[in-house]
Amino acid sequence: MTAVVGPEQPDTLLELLNTTPVVNGAAQDELADPEAARVWQRAHGGSGSDEELWHLVQARDALQAVLRDGHPATSLAPLLKGVVCRPRVSTGGVAWELDAPAERRLAVEAVLAWSALEEAKPGRLRPCANPECRLFLLDRSKTNRARWCSMAVCGNRMKARRHYQRTRDSAAE
Repeated sequence: MTAVVGPEQPDTLLELLNTTPVVNGAAQDELADPEAARVWQRAHGGSGSDEELWHLVQARDALQAVLRDGHPATSLAPLLKGVVCRPRVSTGGVAWELDAPAERRLAVEAVLAWSALEEAKPGRLRPCANPECRLFLLDRSKTNRARWCSMAVCGNRMKARRHYQRTRDSAAE
């Protein structure tokens, strides 16, 4: 299948990475439920097939390992085997057309979106600094200093913990 690589992909990539949140202290997989997975796939231009989901989960897990666990980018190579991007030149510029099997397109687009983001804005896509959180953030701030997926949730929790620790340490002295 041929598809044009587009600018909306960083947000789709972030949504994919964040399909494994922690809810009430337990890790969840939003793509584990077949119906929820089909809805997610179709909402992002996929077919909703089981094979497409399998490739998508493989890509998500590999990308999370690269971002969270420091796996090398070369670990993503099997996801791109046999995939071709061809330039399409028009009066408006150059667009890249992705040529990949239909069942692998969403997975390949996720890897390509990660690569493009790393090239254009290195280090902006990263895991939340809360060790109990499994979400990722895309830092769009000017200073590139965002640490939490959500200031209201994780940021607040981490600040409260630091305050409690300082108070407890002061009382112990």
